[in-house]
Amino acid sequence: MSHGADGYRRYLAGDDKAVAEIIEAYRAGLELFLQQMTGDENTAEELTQETFVFLFTRKPHYKPTATFKTWLYTIAKNRALRYLKKQKRTVALSFEDALLIPDIGPTVEERYFATETAHHVHTVMGKLKPEYREILWLTYFEGLSNKESAAVMGKSVHGIEVLVSRARQALKNQLVKDGFADEIQ
Repeated sequence: MSHGADGYRRYLAGDDKAVAEIIEAYRAGLELFLQQMTGDENTAEELTQETFVFLFTRKPHYKPTATFKTWLYTIAKNRALRYLKKQKRTVALSFEDALLIPDIGPTVEERYFATETAHHVHTVMGKLKPEYREILWLTYFEGLSNKESAAVMGKSVHGIEVLVSRARQALKNQLVKDGFADEIQ
């Protein structure tokens, strides 16, 4: 049982302190995930809050067939899709605002080039199909396994493997097309 699942189990058993632990552990990542789905930071924050309110007021049953994180992200994704359907707009992903670039180089020059590279990749990702952006986000930014990504996206593991391969190839092709061949490793 994962840390999140253990906390949720404790909450259901009456330990209100577990609420803060779960929110602390998953809020930031969930907000970033929802931001890339909606393209809006404020909407992502509201949907994150709604997800936690749903979780702690409706108390849905958690089955450990998937990790707690996968289950939570699936709930959040479904809430975001309902929101987007109500807004009658297409999924717009904003990777420029969603990624916090870490300080990875000891020099200002190295940090600048790392930031520029990430900016180029995110700009190009914005040109990909929403499904490609979503799988790249889940796999590379959230670190979900193919099985976990399959649960979030409602696809088979094999379908996710194919989708990851196609998304990576589409990203590579778009980087070359846009003149960012240096970012390809």
